[in-house]
Amino acid sequence: MNAANALRVGVISDTHGLLRPEARNFLVGCDYIIHGGDVGSSDILEVLAAIAPLIAVRGNNDNGACAARLRDTELVRVGNVFFYVIHDVEELDIDPGAAGVRVVVSGHSHRPGIKERDGILYVNPGSCGPRRFKLPISVGEVSVSGSAVTARTLELSVPVSAP
Repeated sequence: MNAANALRVGVISDTHGLLRPEARNFLVGCDYIIHGGDVGSSDILEVLAAIAPLIAVRGNNDNGACAARLRDTELVRVGNVFFYVIHDVEELDIDPGAAGVRVVVSGHSHRPGIKERDGILYVNPGSCGPRRFKLPISVGEVSVSGSAVTARTLELSVPVSAP
């Protein structure tokens, strides 16, 4: 993959009303941002949209004005690659391969993970909002170069006393 020409897609989920400075700093310089749901606040959408073009979906805990702005799923093209965004991958309502999707982004579980199955890259950045149990605070990114994609997740270093 030619990194110089790659598009950088920042991937976050489950902010639950808390956009940590560490997550915001990670997203600076992205070509696009995808939020996998459970946003928690319209303010977060505004901050993210000021950083880069934003694609976000509604999570099971989104309600009110924030939820009214969001759809349950989004299909978006980044470069030559189609992304499908849904909060809970267990509720996947399409056949990604048949739909021409290369990357499925989800959230919900608060567990970061990347899997490739049948030519589809499944990316869950984990949660970068309030700490839940002993799960990491994490973000992710997908690099798109032509039709090639690579992904990674990154555990954020946040103060132990942080929510």
